[in-house]
Amino acid sequence: MKGLILAGGTGSRLRPLTYTGAKQLLPVGNRPILFYTVDDMVRAGVRDIGVVVGETSNLIEAALGNGERFGCHFTYLPQEAPLGLAHAVKIAQPFLGEEPFLMVLGDNLLRGGVAPLVQRFQDRHPAAAVLLTEVRDPRQFGVAVVDDGRVVQLVEKPEHPPSNLALVGAYCFDARIHEAVSSLRPSWRGELEITDAIQWLVDHDEPVDAALVTGWWKDTGRPEDVLDANRLILEDLEPRMDGRMDDASSLTGRVVVAKGAVIERSTVRGPAIIGEDATIIDSYVGPYTAIGAHVHLSGVEIEHSVVLPNSQLEEIEDRIDQSLIGQGVHVRGRQGRPKSIRLVLGDQSRIEL
Repeated sequence: MKGLILAGGTGSRLRPLTYTGAKQLLPVGNRPILFYTVDDMVRAGVRDIGVVVGETSNLIEAALGNGERFGCHFTYLPQEAPLGLAHAVKIAQPFLGEEPFLMVLGDNLLRGGVAPLVQRFQDRHPAAAVLLTEVRDPRQFGVAVVDDGRVVQLVEKPEHPPSNLALVGAYCFDARIHEAVSSLRPSWRGELEITDAIQWLVDHDEPVDAALVTGWWKDTGRPEDVLDANRLILEDLEPRMDGRMDDASSLTGRVVVAKGAVIERSTVRGPAIIGEDATIIDSYVGPYTAIGAHVHLSGVEIEHSVVLPNSQLEEIEDRIDQSLIGQGVHVRGRQGRPKSIRLVLGDQSRIEL
C-alpha cells in the first residue's frame, strides 16, 4: 500500500504565521504537525509516500528530506493550486498506479493513528474506507450517512446535515477511485471534491466502508486549533531533564527540558516542554505551553501557549495566555498597559507592550 499526504494548502486562516511558513510545519509539542502524520503512516506499514506540495514546497521538502530519518521514502508531487482533495488524487495517479493507498491531510492529528483504518481496509477489501467522527456542527464538514457500517450518502458542507458524522482527513482507496475522480466536474467552490468521488463509488454500487475515530481528532486550521492540538499532545508527555536548572527553580508535573536549555529562578508547571538551548530566567511557564528551541524568556509569565524558535519575550508585566507566537519574534514589556493580552504573531514580529 502506498501513501499520499496532502501538504499543499496555503493556511489562510493561520495568517500572519503562514505568510512566511507552511501551516503543516507549525509545531505542537515542539514538533511539526506534519511529522506526526508521517509517523502514523509508517506505523501503519506505509513507507512509499507521495507528498502533494504547493507554494510552500521548498519548506516542506527541506523539513522532510528524502524520508530516511522517518523510515520511509518520499516522492514530491507539485500541485499548481489547491484545487480540491480529488484533484490531488488526480495529479498523484502516475505515482499511485493501480495500487491501493492511504491518503491523509497533512494538517490533521489523530490520537489513535491510522493503523486501525488501514487494517480494516485490508481485511474487508472495499473500494474505499473513510474515517468519521461525531461533531456538534456538521455544516462545516463533509457529512456521511452510514447504514450497517457502509456509507450510503455523502454531502459536502450541507446547510441541513443528514447526520452528525463528519469526514476526518484520512481515507483508504483502491484503484477504483481513479475512475471516480476522472468523472468529476468542479464544484461550486471550483474544486474537485473527494466527497463527490466517494459518492460516485456509492452510486455505482462500490462498497465504501466507514470507521469511527477511536481517540481524538484535530484539524489544525486555526490558531485556536493549534493551541488545542498542542494541549492534547502535551497530555502524553513523559518527563525528562536534559538541560540545566538552578536550585532557585522548580518543575512541577510532566515537564520536558531539552538539551542545552537553562532554567534560572523560574517555575515550570507541566505539562510543558522547553526546547533545546532555550533560556528561562525569572519567569513562570504554566501548563500546556511549548517553548521552542533558542527561545529566551526573562521576567515573563506564560501559559496555554506556543512560542516558536528564536523568539525573545522580556519583562512583560501581564501574563501571556492562549497565545501563538511565531519565529524570531521580540516582545518587550512597558509599564501602564492593560492587564490581559492575547497574541497571534507572525515570524520576525516586533512589538512593545
